[in-house]
Amino acid sequence: MTKKREYKDDYPEKKLYIPGPTGVRDDVVEAMCQPMFGHRMDRMTDLYTTIVEDTKEFLGTDNDVMILTASGTEFWEASTLNLVDENILVTTCGSFSERHANVAERLGKDVDRLAYEWGQAVKPEDVREALESSEKQYDVVACVMNESSTGVRNPVEAIGDVIAEYPDTYFVVDAVSSLGGDYVDIDEHGIDVVFASTQKAFAMPPGLAVCVVSDEAYERELQKDSASWYGGFQRSLDYYDRKGQTHSTPAIPIMLAYRKQMKHMLDEGHEERSRRHEEMAEYTREWAAEHFAMFPEEGYESQTVACIENTQGIDVAATIERVSEEYDMVFSNGYGSQLGEETFRIGHMGEHTVESIRELTDAIEDVAGL
Repeated sequence: MTKKREYKDDYPEKKLYIPGPTGVRDDVVEAMCQPMFGHRMDRMTDLYTTIVEDTKEFLGTDNDVMILTASGTEFWEASTLNLVDENILVTTCGSFSERHANVAERLGKDVDRLAYEWGQAVKPEDVREALESSEKQYDVVACVMNESSTGVRNPVEAIGDVIAEYPDTYFVVDAVSSLGGDYVDIDEHGIDVVFASTQKAFAMPPGLAVCVVSDEAYERELQKDSASWYGGFQRSLDYYDRKGQTHSTPAIPIMLAYRKQMKHMLDEGHEERSRRHEEMAEYTREWAAEHFAMFPEEGYESQTVACIENTQGIDVAATIERVSEEYDMVFSNGYGSQLGEETFRIGHMGEHTVESIRELTDAIEDVAGL
C-alpha cells in the first residue's frame, strides 16, 4: 500500500527536458496569482473569449475551439463518444496511439488497428488501402501526430488528404505533444478534431486541454443519439456561443496563465515558433547521430521529442539521475518496458532554444563520458 510522503518546500529547481510538462515563464506563473473571481462573471467572459479567439488566431483556423479543464486524454474519450457509432480505425505505432485504441475498446466500439512496429510511421497509402479494402464503414480514423513514446512524427497532413476523399469518415488527431511546436494547417488538410494539452509545446501549466472541431464533426454529433457530457461538442460550443464561457467551472488560475502565454505565442507566431522547434530538433538529431542513433524511422522524426537509441549501452537511469543531481536538468528514459533502457528521450519543446538544448547534451556527454 502506498504511504504518504509529505510534500516539502525545499526541492531544488530542475530544468525540464522531458516530454512534458515543460518549463513555464515566470510571468506566466505569476499570472495565476490573482484574486479569485466567479466563473459566471463578466470578467470570466472576457478571459475565456480572449483565450479561445487568441488560440484560433495562433493556429490559423476557422474551426471552433474548446478549452476545458482536463488533460488531452479527455478528448480521446470525447471524440470517440461524439463521432463513433460503431467502427473506428486507429493507426498504432507506439504506446499512446495504442492507448487511443484501448480507450475506444473500453467504450464498446468496434476497433480495427492499422498497426506498425514501434519506431515506424503511419503511411497515407496504407490508410487508403485499409479504407478501400474494409467491408466496414469507419466513422473515424484516429492518428497520433507525435508519438512521444517513440519520437515519431506521423504525416497527418497527407493522411488527412486521403481521408478527405471519404466524406462519411472523420479524422481525429491526437496532437497532445506537438501542437504549438510543430506547424500543421488544420483546415487545409481536413482534420475534423485535433486536441492537445497545455503542458507540452504550449509551455503552460498542466490542467487544460485544447480541442479544435470542424463544422462537420459538430454536425455529426448532432445526428447521434448519445455523446460525451463533459467533452460534448454541442454542449461546449453552444454554451460558448450563448455565454462566452465554459459549461462547467474551469480552472480559472490556469486560464489566466494561458492568456499570458498565448500573447507570447502570438508575438512569436505559429510558423516562427515551429521553425524554432525544428532547429532544436535538427541539433538534437545531429548530436544523437554523433554519439548514438535516432530510434524513429528516418524522415519521420518528431519536431518536439527526440527518442534516441542507446547504442552505447550507457546506464540510462543512472545517467538521468547524475545529470539531475549535478546539473539540475531532467531528461527522460525510454517509455515503458519495451524501450526503458534501450532508448532515452529529450523534450525540445516549449520555451527551449538550441542553446538550452546544448546545455543538456553537454551535461550528458560529461556524465556518460562520451
